[in-house]
Amino acid sequence: MDERLSDKAFTDAIKQAQRVRGSREDLDNMPEEDLWHDSVTPALEQFLQARDSFYIATTSVDGQPYIQHRGGPPGFLKILDPKTFGFADFSGNRQYITPGNLSENDRAFIFLMDYANRRRIKLWGRAKVVEGDDALCAKLTVPGYRAKVERAILFEIEVWHANCPQHIARRFPEADVAQAVGTLKARIADLEAELAELRSGV
Repeated sequence: MDERLSDKAFTDAIKQAQRVRGSREDLDNMPEEDLWHDSVTPALEQFLQARDSFYIATTSVDGQPYIQHRGGPPGFLKILDPKTFGFADFSGNRQYITPGNLSENDRAFIFLMDYANRRRIKLWGRAKVVEGDDALCAKLTVPGYRAKVERAILFEIEVWHANCPQHIARRFPEADVAQAVGTLKARIADLEAELAELRSGV
Protein backbone atom coordinates (compact mmCIF):
# COMPACT_ATOMS: atom_id res chain seq x y z
CA MET A 1 0.00 0.00 0.00
CA ASP A 2 1.22 3.52 -0.79
CA GLU A 3 2.46 5.55 2.16
CA ARG A 4 -0.17 7.85 3.60
CA LEU A 5 0.26 11.02 5.64
CA SER A 6 -1.52 9.36 8.56
CA ASP A 7 1.27 6.77 8.69
CA LYS A 8 3.28 9.37 10.60
CA ALA A 9 0.84 8.91 13.47
CA PHE A 10 -0.32 5.36 12.82
CA THR A 11 2.68 3.04 13.12
CA ASP A 12 2.36 -0.67 12.39
CA ALA A 13 1.79 -1.35 16.10
CA ILE A 14 -0.94 1.28 16.26
CA LYS A 15 -2.62 -0.06 13.13
CA GLN A 16 -2.63 -3.51 14.69
CA ALA A 17 -4.24 -2.07 17.83
CA GLN A 18 -6.87 -0.44 15.59
CA ARG A 19 -7.55 -3.75 13.81
CA VAL A 20 -7.97 -5.58 17.10
CA ARG A 21 -10.41 -2.92 18.31
CA GLY A 22 -12.32 -2.67 15.04
CA SER A 23 -11.48 0.86 13.83
CA ARG A 24 -8.82 0.22 11.18
CA GLU A 25 -11.22 -0.43 8.30
CA ASP A 26 -13.12 2.80 8.98
CA LEU A 27 -9.86 4.77 9.10
CA ASP A 28 -8.69 3.23 5.82
CA ASN A 29 -11.90 4.35 4.12
CA MET A 30 -11.77 7.97 5.30
CA PRO A 31 -10.80 10.59 2.66
CA GLU A 32 -7.29 11.30 3.88
CA GLU A 33 -6.82 14.47 1.83
CA ASP A 34 -9.60 16.18 3.84
CA LEU A 35 -8.16 15.24 7.23
CA TRP A 36 -4.35 15.08 7.01
CA HIS A 37 -2.00 17.77 5.67
CA ASP A 38 1.75 18.26 5.35
CA SER A 39 1.99 22.04 5.05
CA VAL A 40 0.39 25.24 6.28
CA THR A 41 -3.11 25.85 4.91
CA PRO A 42 -5.09 29.08 5.38
CA ALA A 43 -7.16 27.30 8.04
CA LEU A 44 -4.07 26.23 9.98
CA GLU A 45 -2.50 29.69 9.72
CA GLN A 46 -5.65 31.28 11.11
CA PHE A 47 -5.78 28.72 13.92
CA LEU A 48 -2.12 29.21 14.86
CA GLN A 49 -2.32 32.99 14.87
CA ALA A 50 -5.29 32.94 17.24
CA ARG A 51 -3.62 30.76 19.86
CA ASP A 52 -2.16 32.11 23.08
CA SER A 53 -0.71 28.80 24.24
CA PHE A 54 0.23 25.30 23.16
CA TYR A 55 2.06 22.18 24.31
CA ILE A 56 5.27 20.85 22.76
CA ALA A 57 6.42 17.28 23.32
CA THR A 58 10.01 16.14 22.92
CA THR A 59 12.00 13.08 23.98
CA SER A 60 15.56 12.51 25.02
CA VAL A 61 17.79 10.31 22.89
CA ASP A 62 16.90 7.32 25.07
CA GLY A 63 13.15 7.96 24.77
CA GLN A 64 12.36 9.82 28.00
CA PRO A 65 9.29 11.98 27.13
CA TYR A 66 8.63 15.57 28.19
CA ILE A 67 5.77 17.98 27.53
CA GLN A 68 6.18 21.72 27.97
CA HIS A 69 3.58 24.47 27.90
CA ARG A 70 4.42 27.58 25.92
CA GLY A 71 2.31 30.74 26.00
CA GLY A 72 2.21 34.30 24.74
CA PRO A 73 -0.17 36.81 23.21
CA PRO A 74 -2.20 35.75 20.16
CA GLY A 75 0.12 36.01 17.19
CA PHE A 76 3.24 34.76 18.96
CA LEU A 77 3.30 31.72 16.68
CA LYS A 78 4.71 33.02 13.40
CA ILE A 79 4.39 31.35 9.99
CA LEU A 80 7.76 31.52 8.21
CA ASP A 81 7.09 29.43 5.11
CA PRO A 82 4.57 26.77 3.96
CA LYS A 83 6.28 24.11 6.09
CA THR A 84 7.67 26.08 9.01
CA PHE A 85 6.53 28.22 11.90
CA GLY A 86 8.45 29.53 14.86
CA PHE A 87 8.15 31.19 18.21
CA ALA A 88 10.32 33.16 20.59
CA ASP A 89 11.44 31.06 23.53
CA PHE A 90 10.86 33.30 26.54
CA SER A 91 12.86 33.18 29.75
CA GLY A 92 11.27 30.73 32.20
CA ASN A 93 12.28 28.34 34.95
CA ARG A 94 15.74 27.73 33.46
CA GLN A 95 15.41 23.94 33.32
CA TYR A 96 16.02 23.89 29.52
CA ILE A 97 14.59 20.40 29.06
CA THR A 98 13.10 21.12 25.63
CA PRO A 99 16.33 22.67 24.22
CA GLY A 100 18.31 19.82 25.74
CA ASN A 101 16.11 17.15 24.21
CA LEU A 102 16.13 18.84 20.81
CA SER A 103 19.92 18.98 20.83
CA GLU A 104 20.03 15.19 20.56
CA ASN A 105 16.62 14.29 19.09
CA ASP A 106 14.85 16.79 16.82
CA ARG A 107 11.56 14.92 16.60
CA ALA A 108 8.78 16.94 18.21
CA PHE A 109 5.02 17.09 18.51
CA ILE A 110 2.81 20.12 19.08
CA PHE A 111 -0.71 20.02 20.50
CA LEU A 112 -2.92 23.11 20.21
CA MET A 113 -6.29 23.63 21.89
CA ASP A 114 -9.13 26.04 21.19
CA TYR A 115 -11.35 25.37 24.18
CA ALA A 116 -13.90 28.07 23.42
CA ASN A 117 -14.71 26.58 20.01
CA ARG A 118 -13.95 22.95 20.98
CA ARG A 119 -11.20 22.47 18.40
CA ARG A 120 -7.74 20.88 18.59
CA ILE A 121 -4.91 20.38 16.15
CA LYS A 122 -1.98 17.96 16.36
CA LEU A 123 1.30 18.49 14.49
CA TRP A 124 4.13 16.01 13.97
CA GLY A 125 7.48 17.31 12.82
CA ARG A 126 11.00 18.31 13.70
CA ALA A 127 12.09 21.26 15.79
CA LYS A 128 15.36 23.08 16.24
CA VAL A 129 16.69 25.66 18.64
CA VAL A 130 18.31 28.74 17.12
CA GLU A 131 20.64 30.64 19.45
CA GLY A 132 22.16 34.06 18.87
CA ASP A 133 20.12 35.05 15.80
CA ASP A 134 18.95 38.54 16.75
CA ALA A 135 17.18 39.12 13.44
CA LEU A 136 15.14 35.94 13.76
CA CYS A 137 14.30 36.64 17.40
CA ALA A 138 13.16 40.14 16.44
CA LYS A 139 10.96 38.65 13.72
CA LEU A 140 9.34 36.31 16.26
CA THR A 141 8.89 38.93 18.98
CA VAL A 142 5.41 40.31 19.64
CA PRO A 143 5.61 44.12 20.06
CA GLY A 144 4.50 45.26 23.49
CA TYR A 145 4.73 41.84 25.15
CA ARG A 146 6.98 42.09 28.19
CA ALA A 147 9.07 38.93 28.16
CA LYS A 148 12.76 38.24 27.71
CA VAL A 149 13.46 36.35 24.48
CA GLU A 150 16.30 33.88 25.03
CA ARG A 151 16.28 32.08 21.68
CA ALA A 152 14.10 31.02 18.76
CA ILE A 153 12.53 27.63 18.20
CA LEU A 154 11.50 26.59 14.70
CA PHE A 155 9.08 23.77 13.93
CA GLU A 156 9.07 22.05 10.54
CA ILE A 157 5.74 20.38 9.80
CA GLU A 158 5.73 16.79 8.59
CA VAL A 159 2.01 16.21 9.03
CA TRP A 160 -0.89 17.71 10.92
CA HIS A 161 -4.41 16.61 11.76
CA ALA A 162 -7.49 18.26 13.27
CA ASN A 163 -9.29 16.22 15.90
CA CYS A 164 -13.00 15.92 16.50
CA PRO A 165 -14.52 18.06 19.29
CA GLN A 166 -15.75 15.11 21.34
CA HIS A 167 -15.12 15.41 25.11
CA ILE A 168 -13.62 18.93 24.92
CA ALA A 169 -15.06 21.00 27.76
CA ARG A 170 -15.60 24.60 26.70
CA ARG A 171 -13.46 27.21 28.43
CA PHE A 172 -13.19 30.90 27.67
CA PRO A 173 -10.38 33.47 28.00
CA GLU A 174 -10.61 35.73 31.03
CA ALA A 175 -10.85 38.83 28.85
CA ASP A 176 -13.85 37.41 26.93
CA VAL A 177 -15.63 36.52 30.18
CA ALA A 178 -14.90 39.96 31.63
CA GLN A 179 -16.32 41.64 28.52
CA ALA A 180 -19.49 39.53 28.62
CA VAL A 181 -19.95 40.20 32.35
CA GLY A 182 -19.33 43.91 31.81
CA THR A 183 -22.05 44.01 29.15
CA LEU A 184 -24.47 42.27 31.50
CA LYS A 185 -23.62 44.60 34.38
CA ALA A 186 -24.21 47.64 32.17
CA ARG A 187 -27.57 46.25 31.06
CA ILE A 188 -28.55 45.54 34.68
CA ALA A 189 -27.60 49.07 35.66
CA ASP A 190 -29.75 50.48 32.84
CA LEU A 191 -32.71 48.34 33.88
CA GLU A 192 -32.33 49.27 37.54
CA ALA A 193 -32.23 52.96 36.63
CA GLU A 194 -35.34 52.54 34.44
CA LEU A 195 -37.14 50.70 37.24
CA ALA A 196 -36.20 53.37 39.78
CA GLU A 197 -37.55 56.05 37.45
CA LEU A 198 -40.82 54.19 37.01
CA ARG A 199 -41.20 53.74 40.77
CA SER A 200 -40.51 57.38 41.44
CA GLY A 201 -43.44 58.31 39.23
CA VAL A 202 -45.94 56.23 41.20
